[in-house]
Amino acid sequence: MTTSSTKSYLPWVVATALFMEQLDSTIVNTAIPSMAASLHVTPLSLKAVVTSYILSLAVSIPISGWMADRFGTRHVFMSAVAIFTVASILCGLSLNSPMLVAARLLQGVGAAMMMPVGRLTIIRTFPKSELLSAMNFVIIPALIGPLLGPTVGGLIVHWMSWREIFFVNVPVGLAAILLAHRYMPDYRGEASRPLDLVGLVLFGTGIALLSWLLEIFGEHRIDLTSEAVLFLLSCSLLAAYVWHAKDAQHPLLRLALFKIRTFRVSVAGGFLTRLGVGGLPFLLPLLYQLGLGLPAWKSGLLMMPSAAAAMGMKFISVRVLSTFGYRQVLVVNTVLIGATISMYSLVQQGTPLYMIVMISLCLGFFNSLQFSSMNSIAYADVDNADSSMASTIASSMQQLSMSFGLACGSLITGWYLGEQPQTDRVLLTGALHHAFITLAVLTVISSLTFWTLRKEDGESISKGATAAA
Repeated sequence: MTTSSTKSYLPWVVATALFMEQLDSTIVNTAIPSMAASLHVTPLSLKAVVTSYILSLAVSIPISGWMADRFGTRHVFMSAVAIFTVASILCGLSLNSPMLVAARLLQGVGAAMMMPVGRLTIIRTFPKSELLSAMNFVIIPALIGPLLGPTVGGLIVHWMSWREIFFVNVPVGLAAILLAHRYMPDYRGEASRPLDLVGLVLFGTGIALLSWLLEIFGEHRIDLTSEAVLFLLSCSLLAAYVWHAKDAQHPLLRLALFKIRTFRVSVAGGFLTRLGVGGLPFLLPLLYQLGLGLPAWKSGLLMMPSAAAAMGMKFISVRVLSTFGYRQVLVVNTVLIGATISMYSLVQQGTPLYMIVMISLCLGFFNSLQFSSMNSIAYADVDNADSSMASTIASSMQQLSMSFGLACGSLITGWYLGEQPQTDRVLLTGALHHAFITLAVLTVISSLTFWTLRKEDGESISKGATAAA
């Protein structure tokens, strides 16, 4: 039975764990040079520290729903946080790069269970009339974590050592475990289903290979022919999984859920929207540091207004969605995100600071409203029995879309820059400006996916949230 205290504290428990995971996924990038010097290796060789985490995350997310149904949401979530925390300690104690990579793989396993299982618990605890308000607490860490990561990482490395980057997870992880033990319900599946091992091999291998290719794309670590062959192989594995899932009695990911319009639009529309938005955490530091010549700490501070706006959004999103409806909000808000991204093409040396801050505030506000809307409408018409499967599919697609977004931003910028030297501030700034415009256009085009929603779609969440407020 769900108590009022559970409803009060559960969103904070999940948000705390997700913030730790999202912060950690970006904070490491800042510390790579310091790690390389400490471990006596080249910075480029530590790319595996980042890619190993991404690969582990991509492979492990698909089994999170099965784990929650089989062993219970509380046990799986607490175990995931414990694994992540222990892995963080092992990362900080690593004596060489192989040890660090192994610890990051373990970290990815823990993170893969935290994200979808935490969201699943929220979905099963709150009725649809209260789901939007609860989701607001969950979406904020996913937005501000990547923004704060570079800043926090830079400050820690500057004042302490790179090892403290991982040790900061320990008190947060312990607090999350204690709170989860007290306030997290222990939901299980209505019927025990076997693990789809064939599907896990096909989908896990395909998604891991694709994620790895996205991470190394453009680095010339392998030739273009090999990249094309591996890309076709990954697509073939994923296509084979789709074929396998059609006839499997208990598929790893039940693709039949895509027949539900609101779920399909949320996942597909979210994937396309993240292609434009996902490249910004990579491109904005380049604009600030290399284009404007700002130090890393100032660049990090310019990312803060987005985080503040994302937190402020939760106070009005319920009212906005209940007034205008999901269809109108998602269509218009996606266009506004594209327009805001295009504004970064005007930022150059001499641009007033207040203008940059205003653009950042708008981006954080619109992004927060967008992802809160997409994440909540995904479950508007999903039955409780299918909630774990829906959460697993949505989490898998979000992880892949983030990788695609980063690769897309890097690829577009490199294409505009061509063979020109990246050390030329004027040329790099020009390439970044063109990249922002291109990403803005892609984002605006992605709004077309939300036109397929009906006016009344999502009212069980948006209208009910207002009535209950």
